[in-house]
Amino acid sequence: MKTKNIIQKCIDTVRVLSVDAVQNANSGHPGTPMALAPLGHVLWSEMLHYNPKNPDWANRDRFILSCGHACMLQYSYLFLTGYDITLKDLKNFRQLHSITAGHPEYGLTPGIEVTTGPLGQGFANGVGMAIAEKYMAARYNQADFNIFDYKIYAICSDGDIMEGVSAEAASLAGHLGLGNMIYFYDSNHITIEGDTDLTFDEDVAKRFEAYGWHVQIVPDINNLEAISKATKNAQEDTYRPSLIIVHSIIGYGSPNKHGTAEAHGSPLGADEVRLVKEHFGFDPDKNFSIPVAVLDYYHKAAKASAENEKEWNALYKNYKKQYPELAQEYETISAGKLPDDWETKLPTFTPGDKMATRKASGKTLNAIATYLPQLIGGSADLAPSTDTYLNAYPSFSAKHPEGRNFHFGIREHAMGAILNGMALSNYLIPYGATFLIFSDYMRPPLRLAAIMKIRPIMVFTHDSIGLGEDGTTHQPVEQLIGLRTVPNMTVIRPADANETAQAWRTAINHTQGPVAIVLTRQGVPILDQNNYAPAKNLEKGAYILSDSENVPEIILMASGFEVHLILDAQTELKKSHIQARVVSMPSWSLFDSQNVSYREKVLPKNVRKRLAVEAGSPVGWLKYTTDDGDVIGIDRFGESAPGDDLMKAYGFSVQNVVKRAKALLSH
Repeated sequence: MKTKNIIQKCIDTVRVLSVDAVQNANSGHPGTPMALAPLGHVLWSEMLHYNPKNPDWANRDRFILSCGHACMLQYSYLFLTGYDITLKDLKNFRQLHSITAGHPEYGLTPGIEVTTGPLGQGFANGVGMAIAEKYMAARYNQADFNIFDYKIYAICSDGDIMEGVSAEAASLAGHLGLGNMIYFYDSNHITIEGDTDLTFDEDVAKRFEAYGWHVQIVPDINNLEAISKATKNAQEDTYRPSLIIVHSIIGYGSPNKHGTAEAHGSPLGADEVRLVKEHFGFDPDKNFSIPVAVLDYYHKAAKASAENEKEWNALYKNYKKQYPELAQEYETISAGKLPDDWETKLPTFTPGDKMATRKASGKTLNAIATYLPQLIGGSADLAPSTDTYLNAYPSFSAKHPEGRNFHFGIREHAMGAILNGMALSNYLIPYGATFLIFSDYMRPPLRLAAIMKIRPIMVFTHDSIGLGEDGTTHQPVEQLIGLRTVPNMTVIRPADANETAQAWRTAINHTQGPVAIVLTRQGVPILDQNNYAPAKNLEKGAYILSDSENVPEIILMASGFEVHLILDAQTELKKSHIQARVVSMPSWSLFDSQNVSYREKVLPKNVRKRLAVEAGSPVGWLKYTTDDGDVIGIDRFGESAPGDDLMKAYGFSVQNVVKRAKALLSH
């Protein structure tokens, strides 16, 4: 075949392959892969630096399909270029235990950089990936040694551009001058309900120009030369993120459904599939047909791209000779390892004045930051309140990409998604902070982090009605239990400064899923480590903080500030000759992961009188208190008043704990 003909056959093969897979599954989204195949061809055959035999090569370009419903486009190109995906996998699209799920899933399919599907998330993830590249380049690149210079490519849909999180992320990306981002906006004017004119008629180009992006327009996605030229222009603009608006026709090649919502989220139907194949010159009686010439073409393209890794390996070999210390640090980080002695840098707090756990968290961060260069983060415009600023380092910016403090602005949703992108670099341990109440703005990226089992660390301060006068809107009630219900997510609510330091130790050592550290605004007594069980036991999720002299008659359990209430209640109950055990329970999930014998030791089955105390929703505590127990919690919203007054009014006093404990024992 002539070159032009084989290129067209390559593109059409992806279109037909996508149609076949969706039809075979009787489920999926055929229209967008059909439209985007020319763009995919330019990316995988010309632009992307990748190696299918080593999908995790350090300096590969990252590709994000933000419109994850179009995943057959990505699966097709991964298969054709030689990733560990078989034709059988494509035939098992959307089937049980298949590696070709209905939306791309990180860790499931080779070559997938991030789990996408909820629109806008991939867009914002890419900003985090771009930040990670800028930081790594600033820290490790040297003259003549560009160890890190990869780019972030993404394809976004009309829906991605509509979602608010993409606006938040785009604004920040433009402000930071992230010139390593090249995004393609597929403007096909179709969503599930019909034409985008129903809801969307803004000038996207002007909006992104206002954000500080480099914007180009390709009127026809089938013009490969125009796509290639625009991409090269974007590569040369290293000071601004790029948006290339490509106009396409959804369901391109479908005689009866192109340009309509019918091509978006449903199979085309057997009769229409035959017409599509005839249109593109394929045998309508054959399914999953792949011309040998097409497979050869993409294998050659992948082999040429893999040469970039060979060149990089040679470069890194010389880099390691000249900069052995930097190379050693990088290799430690890239292997997911931590310095052997970093835990010895954790602060120990002695009893004295009360200290809010948010303050203890800030002191801990600043004590360990020097020893953990991969630990970087910031807050959603709340660093003075969340105590998350690293005092010895500058703020990350276009001029200071080596900065370790991030100012996300009042963009909680984007902050969560950007942190996910930073974590997906597999080098960094990113953290982000806001008030616990605003975790509600972050639920989509938190859930996706848990699905991907990546480890951003969230710092949620102002954790209860104890924050006081800010009132109902800022006082979390249902947020703790909401976070605890997310699979793979570890929630830690420490009781004092030393438990807070141990919460950071646990979070940094944790590698499977996100961690939320929940902290107080109000001052909390620092427990004397000589009189109580060591705070290091926090890693077990729950532990006996103060035991009774004899066999306990009742177990008091709590997290956070309320632990101090049950300690004082233990003393009062002792005056009435009641034997009470106090259990600090900062993390349900960590406790649940312990072996049966340890859990039985802390909460023995023969002690069924149990009282849990927590300034949040009581939902979920029954698992630990049993039917013979009770919970002092909150099942209504708070009020605006001094924190101490509120806590007492809502039953969080030593007197009420003692009263409820005695009531339990009397039954």
